[in-house]
Amino acid sequence: MGNSTNHSVSVKNHLKLRNYFRFSLAKIFILFYLFIFSGLFFLPLTTWAASASSVKLKTIQTTSSAPAQEKIPISRFFSAWDTLRINSVGNPVISPDGQWILYTKRVRNLQDKDLRATTHIWRVKADGTKRRQMTFGAESCTSPAWFPDGKKFAFLSSRPLPGSSSNQAGKAKTQIFFMYLDGGEAWPVTSHEENISYFQIAPDGRKILFIAPDPLSEEEKKKQKEKDDAEVVDEKFRMNHLWLFNIESGQETRLTEGNFTVSEGRWSPESQQIVFVRRPNPKIDEEWNSDIYVVEVASKKITKLFSNPGPDSSPRWSPDGKLIALAANHHPGTTTWHNKLYLIPANGGQPRVLLQNFDRDFSTPIWSPNGQMIFWSTGDKTSISVFGVDVKSGQVKKLNAPPGGNYSLRLSQDGQRWVWIHRPPLWPSEIYTSDINFKKIKQVSEANPWLREEQKMLGRVEVIRWKNSDGQEIEGILTYPVNYQPGRKYPLILNPHGGPSGAVLASFNPVNQFFASNGFFVLQPNFRGSSNYGQEFLNANRNKWGIVDYDDCMTGVDYCLAQGWADPEKLVCYGWSYGGYMSFWIATQTDRFKAISPGAGLPNLISMYSTTDIPHYLGWFFGSPWDNEEKYFRHSPLHYVKQVKAPLLILHGAEDKRVPPTQAIEFYQALKDLGKEVTFVRYPREGHGLREPRHQLDRLRRYLFFFCQHLGLQPLTEKEATTSKNNHQ
Repeated sequence: MGNSTNHSVSVKNHLKLRNYFRFSLAKIFILFYLFIFSGLFFLPLTTWAASASSVKLKTIQTTSSAPAQEKIPISRFFSAWDTLRINSVGNPVISPDGQWILYTKRVRNLQDKDLRATTHIWRVKADGTKRRQMTFGAESCTSPAWFPDGKKFAFLSSRPLPGSSSNQAGKAKTQIFFMYLDGGEAWPVTSHEENISYFQIAPDGRKILFIAPDPLSEEEKKKQKEKDDAEVVDEKFRMNHLWLFNIESGQETRLTEGNFTVSEGRWSPESQQIVFVRRPNPKIDEEWNSDIYVVEVASKKITKLFSNPGPDSSPRWSPDGKLIALAANHHPGTTTWHNKLYLIPANGGQPRVLLQNFDRDFSTPIWSPNGQMIFWSTGDKTSISVFGVDVKSGQVKKLNAPPGGNYSLRLSQDGQRWVWIHRPPLWPSEIYTSDINFKKIKQVSEANPWLREEQKMLGRVEVIRWKNSDGQEIEGILTYPVNYQPGRKYPLILNPHGGPSGAVLASFNPVNQFFASNGFFVLQPNFRGSSNYGQEFLNANRNKWGIVDYDDCMTGVDYCLAQGWADPEKLVCYGWSYGGYMSFWIATQTDRFKAISPGAGLPNLISMYSTTDIPHYLGWFFGSPWDNEEKYFRHSPLHYVKQVKAPLLILHGAEDKRVPPTQAIEFYQALKDLGKEVTFVRYPREGHGLREPRHQLDRLRRYLFFFCQHLGLQPLTEKEATTSKNNHQ
């Protein structure tokens, strides 16, 4: 125990646990799962981009790594308020001729009393010129999609339909709208009874498929209105189904119905068939229980194309319509296994499975126009990388995509240009284009010019590596304090990620920059159980929660201390979801941290199993509590609550279904009974993640004040008064 740099598994029973759970490698390390990244260093990104983006990144890096100045205006530091000012881009789609790009931009109205954010559609030439906002208004417009002729596009919005009364504003259902590329007013084309969640325009430009939930019956509406609406759990669901909209006639036709739910409908090249994903129900814990079906549009005949015990997703037709590519694996009840690429004849038959020896996940297939290659993006260490596989030979190659986050890749119809969202370490997401080999990269959007205009200072970001107690190399992301001075020791925040089957990327993180502006290092380890490092690494925490991941985190802290970066007397920790579990666990296993804040954490795995919306996921790690009660108990932080030494700040959403708030209440009550120092903050209306902006502000400021209070520090960007009831800027 104590504050030595020895990470000591500290508590005696933790040492016993380590020996107790030393299963043979053959039983524990099986294969690996998913997610992101490569990239060794990412600080300047000059090797891949001679664009406006790289110039901005260089500017930020220069200011953030410069020697301390005598007096730096407080406005140049990144505050909690600044985290709300970040505008985000999404949904890039390239026109059929490859000349135009549509994308969305989400902007928060900082003058609005509710700080409401609205998403609208923008257009820009592929060379970055003629950037222009296309949609306006109080209601968001999302999911832009091109018509085959490239003259107009469609999108989704819940803006009021013509003729609706003013008191219906904000109550309209989400419908499909059309708009011409050269501007003018958009017009609604559907008036569906329920919200449309997804659509795709047919290749012939004459039809649109869309997905919407089953409408309520008149009896159900009556019962809802009268509040006579008792629910029998797991006996009745609102299913999503496929619909067809005829553009010329304006008529809609139902394509599927029954006791199942559908997603991911995709047109065949000749516009005669639709492939889709079908599941027994929409429960999130049964997403793995999915199969692939095809429906003939004219006859509505439905045929099962592919089924296996595990998840099947992302079906995509080959350009000639002869094959369907999809992502699948044969492991039921969990999402902790890598998908492989399945190629199935469109008229049925045995699949051909590719990527059997590829030790990363497979995601959504992107066909080359000639059908010879399939591309995809996936987690690869600390980046999301882009790969391609030769359909005939099965040979895999890694493309030269820039390090960091790379999302929503689209390939032009001629196969010569990519458009995607890129998120480097020191700049928020923007829309980029490049040639097929990522040699000529260009940023075409500019969502956050204020960062440059206000000369905001950002902390350096690095990928660091260390050895754990078993001699394995572990990677993590280290964000430096703004104006870091070599030789000086700084307070360190340990921030374990969620999941646990997730990973931290070397990409822009506004929360880390908030802490960096307040003088903290932030360490985010990709501990055993993280995705992006192979199947064996992903599964390495099975039956070992709080053991191997704890060791990887503590040895990471030791490494930062050994480098002279961190002050051993100024260590704090926080995490959310599984990071909340790790924060609870750390609080019970060591006294080296001066303050710890678990958020949405799960300290009692036994009660968690029966109350979470993902019991199958938890069960994959430990089995059921009824058969493995001792195992669940030993891996629950609540079992060791008497050993807590640090003050705790527990945060939780009041409506969290993933990790029910009773988890926080159990640990809080135990600490209160034991006379330990604890504060519990519950956020009304919030689920597993905080969505309301003032709650987001409150959380960041509470972290900062809590840490500074127990480290004897003074917050730089925030004032204590900002935690008032209204939490204004």
